[in-house]
Amino acid sequence: MPLKLMYITNKPGIAKIAEENTVDRIWVDLETMGKAERQRFVNSVKSNHTMEDVSVIRSALTKAHLLVRVNPLHEGSACEVDEVIARGADIVMLPMFETADDAKRFIDLVGGRAKTLLLAETRNAEQNIDAIAALDGVDEIHIGLNDLHLDHGMTFMFELLADGTVERMANAIKKRGIPFGFGGIARLDEGLLPARHIITEHYRLGSSMAILSRSFYDSWVEAEPEEIRSIFHYGMLEIRDLEQRLADKPDAYFEENRRRVANEVQTVVKALKSRKG
Repeated sequence: MPLKLMYITNKPGIAKIAEENTVDRIWVDLETMGKAERQRFVNSVKSNHTMEDVSVIRSALTKAHLLVRVNPLHEGSACEVDEVIARGADIVMLPMFETADDAKRFIDLVGGRAKTLLLAETRNAEQNIDAIAALDGVDEIHIGLNDLHLDHGMTFMFELLADGTVERMANAIKKRGIPFGFGGIARLDEGLLPARHIITEHYRLGSSMAILSRSFYDSWVEAEPEEIRSIFHYGMLEIRDLEQRLADKPDAYFEENRRRVANEVQTVVKALKSRKG
């Protein structure tokens, strides 16, 4: 089954183009609490999305689902969750939670009015993944490599894929029959770790979702609509073509790719450490 691909934007024109090119979910990102401090040394975009963007993107979509990431649990979480659901969120994502009790509180706040998507991106969430996956009301879990690798003190987010962390978490989640995903992908042959090798790992592990990263298309960069449309059209065609070809590959193919990923990650980490030094 093709991966459910998610793209973060608050721009309705880009959302429509992504939707037209088989992007399954458009993601409005309301998370601001603590993010700038956590990622102060990371080259990542800090969201400027607003609650009004939820309504704007809802109105723009006709096929893709609307995913909204709220803030980590806080005293205003109930109001925040209520409002994003009222504005049309199909899926509500909780970031930076630690325990099964945190996840249960969030599930209760959503109350079955939308799908719940837990973003497991802390070491505590990793360690508690069995109990978290056992909860009633967990619709999906995404393993957030960016913050999780920072929590581990690692250099490169895909170290978590190479060292077996993602596989251990994936196995715990799969035991409960919960759809899961991890990380983000760029264009097929781009990125420090080529996206084609990451997608192949998604298929080996039984993942069902991934994020189209800023490296796929950076919506903060001004471009003409036709250029954006071309990027999404050809980029998504390449991904979907690869997925079709992966469907018939033998186990040995995926094992070879797993070893390739481990070696490539090791090379990237050495290069990044050398550059930092």
